[in-house]
Amino acid sequence: MTRIDTDAAHAVSLFDDRPFFEKALVYGLQHGLIDTAKRESMAQEAAKGMVQIARYFGSEYLRPELEKARERIVNLVSLHLQQASAGDLRVAAELLRDHSLLSRSKAGSDMLKALIVMPQNTHFGMNERGGFSDRHIPQLARWSLASFADYQVELAARQHAVQAVQTALWLADQYGVAADELQDAEPDAEAVIRTALLLSLTRRKELPDWLGFEKLITALRLKQPAAALLKCPKDLPPDLQPVVETVRLSVVNDWPKLLDKRISPRKLFDQTPAFMGRYFWIEDALSEVSQHDHQRSAAWDKLTQGHSDDGTVLTLCLCVAASSAPKTLLSEATAKTLVRKIRKQGLTPALAVDYLARHAPEQHQDDFVALWNDFVAESQTTLCSDHDPQLRDALALLRRECNVS
Repeated sequence: MTRIDTDAAHAVSLFDDRPFFEKALVYGLQHGLIDTAKRESMAQEAAKGMVQIARYFGSEYLRPELEKARERIVNLVSLHLQQASAGDLRVAAELLRDHSLLSRSKAGSDMLKALIVMPQNTHFGMNERGGFSDRHIPQLARWSLASFADYQVELAARQHAVQAVQTALWLADQYGVAADELQDAEPDAEAVIRTALLLSLTRRKELPDWLGFEKLITALRLKQPAAALLKCPKDLPPDLQPVVETVRLSVVNDWPKLLDKRISPRKLFDQTPAFMGRYFWIEDALSEVSQHDHQRSAAWDKLTQGHSDDGTVLTLCLCVAASSAPKTLLSEATAKTLVRKIRKQGLTPALAVDYLARHAPEQHQDDFVALWNDFVAESQTTLCSDHDPQLRDALALLRRECNVS
């Protein structure tokens, strides 16, 4: 079947929409590359192949399935021949001459199977592991009827994804992270590459956890390096360099925000939609908890000046429960003022419990809360009673249980 098109200059061109297999076969017959015996052999193979394909995708006993199988075998052979010959009819005809028809059909099927199991995108968590299996047969059924142009478009897209994934794996390996670890972490390949580019500006030899990544960003903000310093690793394989260069340009676009000291790293990378998942750090919950506990303990030690005796804890809790500024040592005058405030406004023990939950080292919280609750149960009446206008009993209580100088 042909269609004649005429361009603006009235030049005539011929558009041939026959399957590539048919074009190659006709070319081979016309140029003596394929003889009559070979043609008859291919006809016999085609009949056998149609039944096999119909059985594989459905049933060889239904005429519509056999008709579709005929389309599939022609298309599978065409896909292989066009890919292998780069569109050269002589090369394609020679392939038909030198190989069986069923082997060319299988070659086309193998092309599609390889395509189907290639990564569809650069996100590790959205790509399947392993080879072609029965669950992929519906996809193969669709692709076995696809055009060569559609195959090329899909192949190019998936090859880009493959290169990005391979680049991320290569860079991760340079920083001591194995492929399985990266697969389990399920980042975008570009996120790994972006972080690796940032690391290239430092002397760090490992991919960071969140705390390490936060320190990395903080250090860059202090130095304020130029984005032009971002370079591809010198020993990066040449076939991976285009991927890194593309990602490098995206980091250059991010540079003003990355170095903006007005927005905290946590807010930028964990709370800004455009940056969430854009960079990669190793999730290490234990490390973050440990660091959080360390920071909390350091803040508590600074507040209590390193003291965690009963008197210090009770003094602090009493101030908080009275809605006063937290202190660990009271002068005689301050103690009197505190008691008067309690008798006027009341005592709210829950405020102190909440304060301990937010500020005290986790391993001591239960003990501190128990100490405070016992104190409240024994002392609240004395502290709040109006029967002691001179505050003698209340002050005696505070001197005994709290820190009053």
